[in-house]
Amino acid sequence: MKKHIPNSLTIFRMLLVPVFFWLAILIHTENSLRWATVVFIIAAITDYFDGMLARRYNAITDFGKVMDPLADKLLVLIALLAITLPPLKLITVYAFYIILTRELLVSLMRNYYIRRKIYIPANIWGKLKTIFQITGIIITLLYHSFLSQHLVVHQEKIRNGFHISFWVIAIITFLSGISYIFDVRKILKTVEKQNNA
Repeated sequence: MKKHIPNSLTIFRMLLVPVFFWLAILIHTENSLRWATVVFIIAAITDYFDGMLARRYNAITDFGKVMDPLADKLLVLIALLAITLPPLKLITVYAFYIILTRELLVSLMRNYYIRRKIYIPANIWGKLKTIFQITGIIITLLYHSFLSQHLVVHQEKIRNGFHISFWVIAIITFLSGISYIFDVRKILKTVEKQNNA
């Protein structure tokens, strides 16, 4: 029973994706963004627990290897799009494009190698990228949804701070993509040696 919990959490997070998209992009009102913030935080919590529980109960499955990162990327990209578009505009569109391009390319590569039964685990850069992205998004959503109206005097400085922060996140995301490519090359060389042995 416990072994099914991680995949159940992943499925739950996948179901939250269209809910978050509806609240953050389609409706995009002050009230809906507050609810979107709550949904994103719940999704981030389930992401932490399904990974932890999968390792604890030795319940890492092919389903989880595919759907877990897919759910994460969809949520993150939708959230980044929401805070790139007006009226928030707390990320420059160029930083968003860097993150989007990296996530799409790595996802395509990961799915390609998974079909060949080759799994590329996340390295320290990938984990840092995820932590920075999710933390940045949560802080941004919390600020806009609950704090911005109380900090009008400092709004310009805060907006500039968000722009700089997400450029840093975009650079970390880019570097994690380069690191992933190097990891792929190493693992492919190892697989090739094993096949030729």
